Amino acid sequence: MMMAARISEGAIPRESMLERAMVDAAWFSDSHRATPIDPGLSVVDLFEAVLGHHPRWIKTLLMLRNRVAGLVGLAIAPDATIRSFDRRNAYAVGDMIGPWPIFALTDTELIAGRDNNHLDFRLSVLKLNTPSPTVAISTICNVHNRFGKVYLFFIVPFHRWGMRRLMLRAVAAGRL
Repeated sequence: MMMAARISEGAIPRESMLERAMVDAAWFSDSHRATPIDPGLSVVDLFEAVLGHHPRWIKTLLMLRNRVAGLVGLAIAPDATIRSFDRRNAYAVGDMIGPWPIFALTDTELIAGRDNNHLDFRLSVLKLNTPSPTVAISTICNVHNRFGKVYLFFIVPFHRWGMRRLMLRAVAAGRL
């Protein structure tokens, strides 16, 4: 019988394929870990377990944010990608997973994100095996202008709270 997963926050793992220059230059970064996890889960399983199960009220806020962002000319994902996670049989670099394109995909890491005029965003789902099976979900944002800084000023507190909450929900539901 596996023990209940524990959630912690820390530095972005060195094992990540996130570009080190991008990590070092990030205006914002965070990394949340759940350990131990089911070692049989793939990185796509882990992505879906945490990011494919937003509560309805968070989905509503995300769609509202997208409407406002679209009005100022930012690239946004269709509402359908927020309303439900449609799992595909296979993924490759360039495919969409949820609302984001995949930038890198291996057996141990999935990196998705989006580049925009105000900031570049990357999300890493990294499967680690030491000292016990762990998932690290890391985020980096590189801002390009004042709008990016203002945007993150408002988003970061919700992001930190929300990511931890999504991971706790995944644990409570037995998805990790």
